[in-house]
Amino acid sequence: MKKLIGPFTQILPLTGLPLKGALKDEQLHLIANGGVLVENGLIIEVSDFEELRKANSSIQIEEVQSPQVLLPGFIDCHTHICFGGNRAKDYSMRIAGKTYLEIAKAGGGIWDTVSQTRAADEAMLVETLVQRANRHLAEGVTTIEVKSGYGLSLQEELKQLRAIKTASAQTKAKLVPTCLAAHMVPKDFTGSQEEYLQHVVNDLLPVIKQQNLTNRVDIFIEQSAINVENALVYLNRAKQMGFDITVHADQFTAGGSAVAVQVGAVSADHLEASGEHEIELLADSNIVAVTLPGASMGLGMPYAPARNLLDAGACLAIASDWNPGSAPMGDLLMQAAVMSASEKLSAAEVFAGLTFRAAAALKMEGGILAPGMPADMQAYPCADYREILYYQGKLKPVQVWTGGDKA
Repeated sequence: MKKLIGPFTQILPLTGLPLKGALKDEQLHLIANGGVLVENGLIIEVSDFEELRKANSSIQIEEVQSPQVLLPGFIDCHTHICFGGNRAKDYSMRIAGKTYLEIAKAGGGIWDTVSQTRAADEAMLVETLVQRANRHLAEGVTTIEVKSGYGLSLQEELKQLRAIKTASAQTKAKLVPTCLAAHMVPKDFTGSQEEYLQHVVNDLLPVIKQQNLTNRVDIFIEQSAINVENALVYLNRAKQMGFDITVHADQFTAGGSAVAVQVGAVSADHLEASGEHEIELLADSNIVAVTLPGASMGLGMPYAPARNLLDAGACLAIASDWNPGSAPMGDLLMQAAVMSASEKLSAAEVFAGLTFRAAAALKMEGGILAPGMPADMQAYPCADYREILYYQGKLKPVQVWTGGDKA
């Protein structure tokens, strides 16, 4: 059934913009007093509201009564929101001056969350994941990538991935699962790093394929996690099995982004330690460079070089990295708005990084308001799109739609 939604003071469809490189606000196409024609979850037309109403006289109208600016729903292409417990103790240690490695040695870090996630049953993981996804959805995030990586054993990784699949049927947000079994070598694994990754390839990935739990594999390449040599072997094996690849790259030291380029990853995420060489490699590739300002805020570290990546010609997405350790806040818009002030990103660059460029990091369509695209949308209570970033994340959407239906 067709439906017309509007009129909106402004519609920012984010159409006609390039996938890579810097953007100016002057490139944005704005539709004043616009409406969106929706049918079967897809956008049919985006145009002047009155013209659409005249051309569709007997149609159902969902009328907007107050000044609102319409955007595509945000796409958070990097989160870890399937987990048990919290790491408030870690955060207290961090703001008291302890380093990431010192906290891990004191029993905190990723392994602390692994222990708490293993202790949680699958139903609890589903319940808390749905709660986090719905909070994200209320804040305009209509698609959410969700990683495993807090199980780090055959059964526990499968438990996480099953929880993500179950939760996806209990929220209106779209959940995109990713296997991050290569987060670190679990402390209770008796073999070497190479042997653990072989175990994942031989024993876990085939089951994931068989049960259709995900077609995406991630890895944390870092001195404290998985080294470059082992990562290359693992990722090439995963790619041969038909998995799409994404990489935690250059968070504390450089090296991961070069691996991402070498294996033809879909995205390289973090990039806080990326220098000129890494920026050039990413810009010359088709890899989406995903910046995670929430991790920089949570760890008290510099942001990834977003401005330099864009100026070099890279495709830049912005994601929350929402996780219980380094990025517990999970407020994607606030993080993007604050980073934009530091990195001098235009509104066009921020909105592109939260929508269609983030969609590219997940190899999916969407992130624009155009015919044939999913009617995933959000409306803000203002008359000028520039107010959304001006309030640095405090202005939240008053309406969110998934597939043309109110969320």
